[in-house]
Amino acid sequence: MTLATLRDVLQPAASEGYAIAGLVVLGWEDALAYVEAAEETGFPIILQAGPGCRMHTPVPVLGAMFRQLAEQASVPVVCHIDHARSAEECRTGIDSGFTSVMFDGSELPIEENVALTAQICREAKRAGVSVEGEVGFVGYAEGKSSAMTSVEEAALFDRESGADAMAISIGNVHLQTDADARIDMQRLREIEAATTLPLVLHGGSGIPAETRRELAATSRISKFNIGTELRQAFGAALRRSLADNPASFDRIELLKPVIPAIRQEAVKVISGLAA
Repeated sequence: MTLATLRDVLQPAASEGYAIAGLVVLGWEDALAYVEAAEETGFPIILQAGPGCRMHTPVPVLGAMFRQLAEQASVPVVCHIDHARSAEECRTGIDSGFTSVMFDGSELPIEENVALTAQICREAKRAGVSVEGEVGFVGYAEGKSSAMTSVEEAALFDRESGADAMAISIGNVHLQTDADARIDMQRLREIEAATTLPLVLHGGSGIPAETRRELAATSRISKFNIGTELRQAFGAALRRSLADNPASFDRIELLKPVIPAIRQEAVKVISGLAA
């Protein structure tokens, strides 16, 4: 069995100068492709079920699917709930077999964020489940703007939340289709000096691959969430499949070519963080 938690994979990454890919799952085909890519590279991965995925597929179904893939994999696989907005969402994930949950209290006052994260951590750790939190707000390319992480708030969260990892906002943005995010290196170094937890960057697709590689090797950022560039690979491969098979109506046959295309892109992502 290769089920893992964030503690299992992020602490070695933070100390040894590499990072783990948190890969956004939307269905069976991409989840399978990600695990195949992880096995090809020999590195752990984090399978992530975000809010959109959870609206589309019931959490207990996702938990069973993720665990099936993880238990058959030859590398560690973390089964992770991403961007849960309540303790109840986290509990549902824990009860459904996930090994890790992210409580997103980033839009709450820092004291409330810390207190709720600490409550969730106590419950999660009794079940052997790891917890990620967020300080500052990572915005969206076509939505609400980011609020950069305060060094003082990050230090408070680090000391008092009990979390296993902390997501921060330092220029990274969700759902960017172009990799042109500008990371505030000075703020990163200040946060690193004031904290001890492994750090996480959401919106990793918007960060140039060479910058991700540099940050993985030279900072305590040990997890990058990657979704958009993998969805782009999925969409391009599906359009080719539909064009190549205009008479087909078989969902399984149409989606088969998508899996190797996503796997190839995921190999690039995983390898780029571990080089």
